[in-house]
Amino acid sequence: MTNKTIVATLADKAWARWTALLLLALGMFCSYIFMDVMSPIKNLVQQELGWDNTAFGTMQGAETFLNVFIFFLIFAGIILDKMGVRFTALLSGAVMLIGATINWYATTDTFAVSGLHEWFTNNLNYIPGFDELGVSPFYEGMPASAKFSAIGFMIFGCGVEMAGIMVSRGIVKWFQGREMALAMGSEMALARLGVATCMIFSPLFADITGTPKVSSSVAFGVVMLMIAMIMFIVYFFMDRKLDSQTNAAEEKDDPFRISDIGQILRSQGFWLVSLLCVLYYSAIFPFQKYAVNMLQCNLTLVEPADGSFWASDLATYIQYGVMLLCAAAAFVSNFTKDKALKPALLALAAVALVGYCWMGYMQQEASAIFAVFPLLAVGITPILGKYIDHKGKAATMLVFGSVLLIACHLTFAFVLPAVKGSAIGGVIVAYVTILVLGASFSLVPASLWPSVPKLVDQKIIGSAYALIFWIQNIGLWLFPLLIGKVLDKTNPGVEDATSYDYTWALVMLACLGVAALFIGLYLKVIDRKQHLGLEEPNIKAKAE
Repeated sequence: MTNKTIVATLADKAWARWTALLLLALGMFCSYIFMDVMSPIKNLVQQELGWDNTAFGTMQGAETFLNVFIFFLIFAGIILDKMGVRFTALLSGAVMLIGATINWYATTDTFAVSGLHEWFTNNLNYIPGFDELGVSPFYEGMPASAKFSAIGFMIFGCGVEMAGIMVSRGIVKWFQGREMALAMGSEMALARLGVATCMIFSPLFADITGTPKVSSSVAFGVVMLMIAMIMFIVYFFMDRKLDSQTNAAEEKDDPFRISDIGQILRSQGFWLVSLLCVLYYSAIFPFQKYAVNMLQCNLTLVEPADGSFWASDLATYIQYGVMLLCAAAAFVSNFTKDKALKPALLALAAVALVGYCWMGYMQQEASAIFAVFPLLAVGITPILGKYIDHKGKAATMLVFGSVLLIACHLTFAFVLPAVKGSAIGGVIVAYVTILVLGASFSLVPASLWPSVPKLVDQKIIGSAYALIFWIQNIGLWLFPLLIGKVLDKTNPGVEDATSYDYTWALVMLACLGVAALFIGLYLKVIDRKQHLGLEEPNIKAKAE
């Protein structure tokens, strides 16, 4: 019998692993801002750049084109498994920034008068093979700016999805055997504040020069990705320090083999989790790209008078401060051990949430209303993560989330248009439904992602996440395009971008929730039969 000295590593120190998580979350926060930077100004995009719904949807769907059809995400998983988390962090940050810069240039006046504009107008109207299959990222008559922007978005999409699997693997590395579901839920809750930030500030930056410009808003997103790169660089040094303490040469002692993919694909649990993921995310992320326009079409909004406080930039800054106060109070309440402080923080969060909603109503701005999307999730995602870490029931959570998803999209489709005539009632219905939708989405990171390590071996987790993200990306490519096509087909002759009927597009998204519900129920059955451990807690009780 030998005595071994157990040396504490950075991962054993709470402050260090949560700092690493914060760096990853801030990087994804910035990437989420760019991902939807055009969504709150869709009507401006159509007016200034001359895109219709199909062009907008095709460009937005292009984000995942290379990931799906060129299998870049599979290669990203192999890169992650072979090269490690920190190398992938820097690579993903650089790829995102390059793609975003191209995307920005495509929306500028300089591009509009360049030779590139003429070239894109005359070319890429037919892509052999892809056109026959009906999956081309371009089409004849697609505006040149939309084509070039789509290319930039494709490159950005490679980076952001690579970053997504890198973050998941990084959290497993720092938190496995600890509060992993709490960490994954907290990371996604913080990252999704990027959605709210985008919704609030994208219209503001579009008007920053006095003349509304799409390129000004996109430039704001590019700057945020520069900040993301800085976060990943700092994480690089933390991760290297951790490996030096554990004497780990990331993944190189047990290299990735192509045959490992077959091992992953033979898991029935893996396929069910993957299908749940693609259905869930396809009902949310594509919707986000149209949500502001959907609200503009279904709410009675009257712009505040010019020169009034509610029409000023100051009102926007104050509203964002109130939003951050709400998010911070709700988030911190999950971690405080002071029994008197916890209810005080929750009360502060509730008051700030009500204040934020009131300010959004007074501003009469659809993007400010939808920005409430992640706020409830920030508060409850850590709770869900903590519950799953200690009590389990991840598969049950996914079923419950599917029910909420269905209810929300049907409410948007039928209830919201019915109360359009009520200025206050419509906004209240919108706020409640958006908050619940955000809450349902919080069930995914808290329950689905921590389940993956239970289904595959430790050394191929990166590839498993990559395969799930690849399957997910099929939906993220398809549904923005489908929503655009459905809108154009069901709104013939409608030229006003705030007068579309979104009913059938929303019904289509609700059907995704129905499919997710049945798969979630089946997953519970398989988990019980095969003892996958999805309903078991992540943290096992240990004898001290």
